[in-house]
Amino acid sequence: MKFLLSFEGESIEAIISVRKFVSFCMLFLFGFGLIFELPLAMIIVARLGLVSAKKLGSYRRWAILVISIVAAVLTPTPDVFNMMLMAVPLYLLFEIGLLGMRVWGR
Repeated sequence: MKFLLSFEGESIEAIISVRKFVSFCMLFLFGFGLIFELPLAMIIVARLGLVSAKKLGSYRRWAILVISIVAAVLTPTPDVFNMMLMAVPLYLLFEIGLLGMRVWGR
């Protein structure tokens, strides 16, 4: 924190507040919490009979595209490495959801 505050000068003002920091942290915790519910949501959808694992598995290419877009939007930096740090776990959660749909689905 001290290092970041050292950049403050006459033309740059540090606007740091506990409210903004807590809000930022809570937003990311909530977002990641929702993302990790993906396999459970997929299993519930399969149990309700709305979609089958085979049908959803056939849309794997579209899932990769959507996961890549979500990862690109949620990562704060424009580099591919950070995007992949989010996209790979999301894809693994998708595959775990497909596996769960096959095991516990109808």
